[in-house]
Amino acid sequence: MARAPTSDGFRLYPGRLDRTAQSALLDAVMRRIPAAPVYQPVMPRSGAPMTVRMTNFGVLGWVSDIEGYRYQPRHPDTGDPWPSIPEPLLELWRDVSGWPQPPEACLVNVYGPGSRLGLHVDADEDARDAPVVSVSLGDTAIFRLGGLARRSPTVSFRLSSGDVVVLGGEARRAFHGIDRVISGSSTLVSGGGRINLTLRRVTR
Repeated sequence: MARAPTSDGFRLYPGRLDRTAQSALLDAVMRRIPAAPVYQPVMPRSGAPMTVRMTNFGVLGWVSDIEGYRYQPRHPDTGDPWPSIPEPLLELWRDVSGWPQPPEACLVNVYGPGSRLGLHVDADEDARDAPVVSVSLGDTAIFRLGGLARRSPTVSFRLSSGDVVVLGGEARRAFHGIDRVISGSSTLVSGGGRINLTLRRVTR
């Protein structure tokens, strides 16, 4: 495992989900997409579109639009409640999070050609002591992890399909992002691409 600049609470589980489990989870995700269509979020204030498309599962979903970042109970385009979080993800949370309460949000990020996600900190939750659990499906991503300040040193390593990352403890406040996705590195997702599932506890 790559050594993180802020290693307290950072855990990487390479290949935590085998191919069978990955396929089953992907199927559960795709069955929910019609009820919560993937959409193109934009940056606050500027309205510039992000390169990553997204949707959510759970009682709350994270959204980004011209008005800012926030969690809300309904899809911004359809107005419908978000679908439920797939049970395999709830089981994974119970196994690796060490947190007594269940996740309330599962952010679904869909990476296509040229998609990336700049260094950021997940800081829109009231439950900031709760860890973030992230699951990679599909093409391999180059993940960058830094420290508690944007200019802290960073390390980069690959996240392959089936890998699970936990950001807890001090690492919960660490800057992180996706530099790029390696197209064609996995055959899991039809047509290629990467899907990242991020489980979060929002309320205390």
